[in-house]
Amino acid sequence: MKITTTIITATALSAIAFYACKKSDNKEEPKSPIEFKNHSITPALIKKQSGFDNLELFTLFSSEDVFAQSPGYVFGGSADGSGTIKNPNGEGYVMLVNNEDNYSLSKITFDKTFKPVKGEYLLNSDAGQWRLCSGTMATVAENGFGPFYLCVGESSTEAQVHKIDPAATGIQSNTATAGLGHWSGENAVPLNKDAYPGKTVIIIGEDDDSKTGGQVVMYVSNTVGNLDNGKQYMLKRTDGNQKETDIRTGSTYDVEFVEIENYKTLTGTQIQDQVDPLKAIKFGRVEDVDYKKGGAAQSREIYFNATGQAATGENADNSRTVKGRVYRLILDAANPLKGKLECILDGDEKTGPAKAFQNPDNICVTQNYVYIQEDANSYGDETHDAYIYQYNIASKELKVVFELDHRRDDPKFKATAAKGNWEYGSLVDISDVIGVPNTFTLCIQPHTWKTDAFKNADKGTKRASENQGSEVILIKGLPR
Repeated sequence: MKITTTIITATALSAIAFYACKKSDNKEEPKSPIEFKNHSITPALIKKQSGFDNLELFTLFSSEDVFAQSPGYVFGGSADGSGTIKNPNGEGYVMLVNNEDNYSLSKITFDKTFKPVKGEYLLNSDAGQWRLCSGTMATVAENGFGPFYLCVGESSTEAQVHKIDPAATGIQSNTATAGLGHWSGENAVPLNKDAYPGKTVIIIGEDDDSKTGGQVVMYVSNTVGNLDNGKQYMLKRTDGNQKETDIRTGSTYDVEFVEIENYKTLTGTQIQDQVDPLKAIKFGRVEDVDYKKGGAAQSREIYFNATGQAATGENADNSRTVKGRVYRLILDAANPLKGKLECILDGDEKTGPAKAFQNPDNICVTQNYVYIQEDANSYGDETHDAYIYQYNIASKELKVVFELDHRRDDPKFKATAAKGNWEYGSLVDISDVIGVPNTFTLCIQPHTWKTDAFKNADKGTKRASENQGSEVILIKGLPR
């Protein structure tokens, strides 16, 4: 009897253990704290296009919103480059976003649900000094150093790249990095840390339409994270041909980066004087730059936009793109100074896949797609408001995902009948930051939305009359 009791008890214990194991195996995953909801009183100023109806859009914040923890803060206009990380000073997240025409940089703090709760300026127009276009958040996990936000000055040959600590508060000073040279730049993008182990390689796009054109620039340091003591180079064809439109779709060209000797001792004007002696390619305004995600080899696959310039003045000979192009640059695995260049989309081809292009500007590259954002140059022949295109890297298929929604029936936005006079800022994949796949932030610049309530938002003196508004939205479901 005693033996029988013992056997029954062991059997029962075994059953209980089995049940507990099964219960553990089937437990639900912890629910994400992220809440997808509209936090702004401003509507999302874009329209989904056919085939992308399943995407969800949420407004995060705009210039007319009041932040709970900073009621006196006003978000500036022309939101452009941005970068988001987990809050280094506590829970939640922080986003740094350029207010391009304000010459300023905003820092937005989010709670753990991704609700914006505070805004402040890290650069006003006096500290920013130049128009601040695109930007990149460098992190240890992705780039091997940081976190630092790199935002690029534009509209001056003497402009520089700002290096900003996202944990900082208040207006920063002495943030321009002499080590990255003087360029009228659009973005400065450090490659993935595994692209060239032990080095930091940064690609800079120069938005210039002058005699020397826009350049693709490379900075290389043999010390990870060192932005001061490396060398700088310009992109050239190995055959020395500087004419952009001699690069044709369907062909691949051998290229190399050639050193700008003693570049740190040169002014921006003196650097431009090196373009012809070095035989660098003269692009029609190099805008944003990004690389394919997924690992070392993928991050050596770089994409950039040449937004184009009118066929007048320096481009009267049509030596540069007019409606804009997208390029792919594949760097050599052993040597970042060598590579292969091809034009994958050409807006000047009347029958090509990019025939509807109206000047691509910002770019976002994921594992499988290139997202291309238009910024029409107001030639007067625009047929649509700015698009965001999706280019499938594998199939080469090009689709329209979004069109800007000017809300011309709402007098608040003061939109004119002319097509294409609003633009996009950065589209950034934040999926890995917040732990929700296929999630992106998008900055929107509705340039006609002006009011005295937005005037001199950053309290600087250089752009005291600037009064544009802008917004940032969240996109859920956009494929990576």
